[in-house]
Amino acid sequence: MQTVRYITHTCLIGKNKIYKDGSFIFEHVGNAEDFFNDTYVHFEMAYPKFHKMDALCKLGFLSAEILLSGQTTTKKYEGKDIGLVLSNAHSSLDVDLRYAKTIHSGASPALFVYTLPNIVIGEISIRHGFKGENAFFVFKHFDGNFIAAYINSLFENSLIRAGICGWVDILKEDYRAHLMMVESDNEGKAIPFTEENLNKLNQTEHG
Repeated sequence: MQTVRYITHTCLIGKNKIYKDGSFIFEHVGNAEDFFNDTYVHFEMAYPKFHKMDALCKLGFLSAEILLSGQTTTKKYEGKDIGLVLSNAHSSLDVDLRYAKTIHSGASPALFVYTLPNIVIGEISIRHGFKGENAFFVFKHFDGNFIAAYINSLFENSLIRAGICGWVDILKEDYRAHLMMVESDNEGKAIPFTEENLNKLNQTEHG
């Protein structure tokens, strides 16, 4: 019989609003850069490296910080037991375009560092000490079937005991992050981790 796993927490960031576990928690009117910086200040996040990150990493970092806030996840599991599986539609195109503009005037090493989408996984992992399996996939749209199958395979092969999965995408002023914590234990309002519920959450949660 297949083991049932659960989505125990969610975080959605989009359209200048933030929702945690389906509840609205923050809003700021402004461009993407202002929104990210004001979110960092509002939630009193003390991580100076944040200001050196590209926009995709800032978005992923903020969504992970809020997803994990108030949780005991990092205490319940060892770093090697927590996996990260993210996806988006534009890869690292947002910073690629910025980097391309600097090539003729002197290519910027600070931007070049971020010209791979999986760097956002690295930033989150460094911040929280995650050392488990990780991957970043590029799809035209969020693919709940693929993500569910991939995460479940990591659990079934004993590669992880908890996972963070979802969507982190930005291109200029169009951005959206939707992260979900997946665990084997049912905590409170947790819902079964299935393809149907993944797609439903991605389509119907606020934002």
